[in-house]
Amino acid sequence: MKYILEDSHKNIEENLTDWVRRFLRYKLTTLSNRLVANKEEMFEILEKMQEEKNIDEITKICRKARNIGLIGINTYFTPLVKFCHFIQKKQPKSLKDIDEEMLNDFLAIYTSSLSPQTKKSYRIALIGLFKYIDKQNEITPSYSHVFGIELKNAIKNSKAKLPSYLKKEEIEIFLKALKDFPCKTNVQKRDRAILNLILHTGIRISEALYLELRHIILEDQHYILNIRGKGDKSRVLIIKQEILKSDLEEWLHFRNTIPKIVNNLLFCNKKGNPITQGYFYKIVEKILKYAGIKKEKMGPHLLRHSFATLLYQQYKDLILVQETLGHADMNTSRIYTHFDKDRLTKMTQVFDDFKKK
Repeated sequence: MKYILEDSHKNIEENLTDWVRRFLRYKLTTLSNRLVANKEEMFEILEKMQEEKNIDEITKICRKARNIGLIGINTYFTPLVKFCHFIQKKQPKSLKDIDEEMLNDFLAIYTSSLSPQTKKSYRIALIGLFKYIDKQNEITPSYSHVFGIELKNAIKNSKAKLPSYLKKEEIEIFLKALKDFPCKTNVQKRDRAILNLILHTGIRISEALYLELRHIILEDQHYILNIRGKGDKSRVLIIKQEILKSDLEEWLHFRNTIPKIVNNLLFCNKKGNPITQGYFYKIVEKILKYAGIKKEKMGPHLLRHSFATLLYQQYKDLILVQETLGHADMNTSRIYTHFDKDRLTKMTQVFDDFKKK
């Protein structure tokens, strides 16, 4: 279905919001929905997105979609909501006045403190929106306005930032704090099992929270995990039974008292629904503060980076890191070579070796 580029009865913010709403609704229908169990909620979300005019309400709808399992919508709605606020301040006369220069201004202002990966997500969201508008707008029955946005230079000067991670001694301190941190018994067992799972296998928090009961099998004193990662790619991981046994068994005993569990999730809240990632960002931060550890970023991803760093330091095997973490690109795994002290100290010996010759 084609839409007019701009409604003359609306201002630019209203016209842009309409396009952002249509694009986000389109993404909701094309993203992987394998984690969505409640079809009625999905129907309600799509209905609301059909007519909603307020950008803040659209944000709430997208968050609800994320919480029922459409986690991929995260990549799109945050950058585009911020872009709407930017246009509200910038006040161009028409959507046609939006060009690459204006988009680069937006990226320069709103992504300056973000990681290179997050900056790429902003770029992907903007390109996706304007490609959608290019295809769906209609000025006359035979003519459309084409923005042709590419943003090839938008992230050219981004410098890779080394991720925060826990050193070996900090991991020991964190594990003790994880054991001693005061919390409600059943929730503590569940949370401790999840955080130990991330720290000892490097899985993403999203992968841990959407594990189904059938995806974990006990075999020869190890739990074998069938992980569904980004892009629905599967990989198999393994963790020693002793690491999870006590907490997992007690959690499963409590889990059996929950009447209905969405998608038969391994971990869920007391109502049987998925646990939000935001909850675990707060939990990890509290435990780190309890342990007296302070890092630039203090969420569950810190534990993933800690595992990956330790894995590379131990075995110097990038392929092992790539396969274990589920990276599509080896260059993503290569960041962990920066933490290899043995490798880095070689450069301090260059003149010593030179003198020997």
